[in-house]
Parts: sequence; structure tokens; C-alpha cells
Amino acid sequence: MSLLLRRPPGREAFPGDVFYLHSRLLERAAKRSDQTGAGSSTALPVIETQAGDVSAYIPTNVISITDGQICLETELFYRGIRPAINVGLSVSRVGSAAQLKAMKQVCGSSKLELAQYREVAAFAQFGSDLDAATQALLNRGARLTEVPKQPQYEPLPIEKQIVVIYAAVNGFCDRMPLERISQYEIAILSTINPELQKSFLEKGGLTNERKMEPDASLKESTLPYL
Repeated sequence: MSLLLRRPPGREAFPGDVFYLHSRLLERAAKRSDQTGAGSSTALPVIETQAGDVSAYIPTNVISITDGQICLETELFYRGIRPAINVGLSVSRVGSAAQLKAMKQVCGSSKLELAQYREVAAFAQFGSDLDAATQALLNRGARLTEVPKQPQYEPLPIEKQIVVIYAAVNGFCDRMPLERISQYEIAILSTINPELQKSFLEKGGLTNERKMEPDASLKESTLPYL
């Protein structure tokens, strides 16, 4: 690229001003007219990594420009985890500030639990003697990994996501066989009052009163799947 542009090469033989080129490209990816509401939108750049290396020049350039990244892994995809998102490498600078209060409440600890699960699972395959706390972490992590799976082109509305994640992080699925999780999700979504689900979208989030009704429904719906 440097030779074609007749410029001196920089890091990894890219032109020295490639960071400026990237940032200028993404600075105004879309500018809306006054008739359509005005304002501007940033782009969603897609970077293909070499062997999953996010520390290479182009990935680090784009990561430093954008407000976060979603890292997808081929290995996770072939293991049936779809969308195949690496929770440890995927971050958002906006964080929970962009989430609904109810979603923030239910999934606040799930990222840490998933990261701990993947770390422990890598070592657990080398030994069979696990203490109760480690086994509980593995059980919870396996179910938190199973819950977000969804068929292609069938996204869940946010209020239904809140119900499903709430059930997982509060231990309703801990003793459930993994192969029954998807059936269980369908069952609880048909059991929880639709009006209650929509109330989760309000700014108040999950109050103690609101938690009591789904707790009762979830306990009743969970028993047939254990």
C-alpha cells in the first residue's frame, strides 16, 4: 500500500498516516438531512483478524477509533454458540449507560460470570476433582452460555430478553439439562404476563414488587424441566 501511494512505510509497512485515513473515513460515515432529523451516524467497520489476533495494527487502529467492539470467533461458532461472541474481548465504552435499567439490573454480573466460567472450564477438563463452588460456577456458566443462543433471523424483543436472562442469573436453570434450555425459554415467555414484560421497559426497572410475580411464575414453570 505504501509503495502504491509512494509514501514511506510505517508500522507493518502501512503508510504512516493510516490512522488518520481511518479516523477521517469513520468521522462522518452518514450525515442526515434536516428533513430526516439531521445529525450524523458512525459506521460499523468489520475487521477480519488473522488467527484471532486483535493486537495487530489495523484491529488496534479501529478499536481505538470506535466506541467498542464485538469480537466473533470461528471456534465458538462451530461449537454451536451463535452469535459467536467472545465476551472477554467484546467491550463497549458506553457500557450500561445505553441499557434499560431493567436490563442493567439483570445482566450486570453475567459478563464476569461468563469470563470466569471460560477460564475455569479450560482448566476443569484436565482434572475431575472439583469443589462445590467451582462446580456451581461451571453449571451457571454453561447455562448462561446456552441462554443467549437464538435461531437465525429470530431476534427476541428486549422485554423477553430480560425475562430469559433474569431466569438464568437467578439460578432457575442451574439444575436443568442443557438440551432443555431452549424449550424452557419458550415455556416461561408464554407464562409470564405480557403486560408485566412490557412494564420492564419503564424507567423504574425491576422493583421488588415487580420481581415477585415473575419469581412465582418461574418457580412453577421450572419444575417440569428439571
